[in-house]
Amino acid sequence: MEATSTAQRPLTSQVIEEDRHGPPLPYERPANIVVTRTPLRVSFAGGGTDLPDFYDLEEGAVLSAAVDKYVYVTVKRHSKIFNEPIRLNYSRTEQVNTVGEIENNIARECLKFLDIEPPIFISTVADMPASTGMGGSSSFAVGLLHALHAFRGERVTAGQLAEEACHIEIEVLHEPIGKQDQYAAAFGGLNLLRFRRGGRVMVEPQPVVNGSVAYLFSNIMMFWTGHQRPAASVLNEQKSNTPRNLDVLRQMRNDAYEMRALCSGPQIDLERMGSALHEGWKMKRSLASKITTSEIDHYYARAIEAGATGGKLCGAGGGGFLMFIVKPEKRERVRQALSGLAFVPLGHEVHGSRVLYPSG
Repeated sequence: MEATSTAQRPLTSQVIEEDRHGPPLPYERPANIVVTRTPLRVSFAGGGTDLPDFYDLEEGAVLSAAVDKYVYVTVKRHSKIFNEPIRLNYSRTEQVNTVGEIENNIARECLKFLDIEPPIFISTVADMPASTGMGGSSSFAVGLLHALHAFRGERVTAGQLAEEACHIEIEVLHEPIGKQDQYAAAFGGLNLLRFRRGGRVMVEPQPVVNGSVAYLFSNIMMFWTGHQRPAASVLNEQKSNTPRNLDVLRQMRNDAYEMRALCSGPQIDLERMGSALHEGWKMKRSLASKITTSEIDHYYARAIEAGATGGKLCGAGGGGFLMFIVKPEKRERVRQALSGLAFVPLGHEVHGSRVLYPSG
């Protein structure tokens, strides 16, 4: 399925787009309170080829999966008896009089984009810290847009949510990011995402054979490095290096197709999957100077020495989560080798952003 880019059509709440969840349907009436749940993601191959500096030259591709860690967003009509017309609760609290005064960039621009009038209350909480390489900012954008549409009584497709989030983050806020996170958050599941010139995105859901994806995730180990770094601090350098990194990025794009083939059989070969992750990590490290650190390299080497078949650092780099493929008999050794880091269990999520309340 293909989602049309913002460059080719105006983004309005009236746009209807077919996707695997079917066409949007209207709610009977606007809701007074809405709660959404939107997954975070991990990518296995192709990260960096979802940036316009690459896909405007030639097609990019990323193999990614939504995971069972989420961003929750609550939107409700704020009572007029409060002193402030707008209240936002996230890692801090904002109480302001107008939408333009909101300091949270994504919240401010989502409210402007959908023309939401005060009084309004927005609250968000996530299962993972921000700026840790799992697409949290884009999941928040998708989840907030989903909640605001439902608040207005509108059902929207995953494709529309993804493109609206891309429009706000990339075109309005000028974040130096790609388009994979918004699509992973909106669609869920395991997907090959293909990025074409002009920003068009093809979403190719990958079939799950005999529980192969669940098997893969049961052999993933993820460790929290304890370091947070906004993606922009790494991606700005990576973008400027794109001309000299084109050959590396082409190989990373091709690896996404090859890794998809590894995931398509009745049982995933953990040795080959781990080796592919390892080779991809070596290439990714060459894209910019801030992608890794001596501490990250130290922990990565210890995991490989303890028996991990391969791994990578999630996200743009510089911090966040280390992810490894580890066979069952090696899990305890790897866990002991990285005992200085927090281990975070990880599972697969088949659904994208969902409205939890009101249900129906």
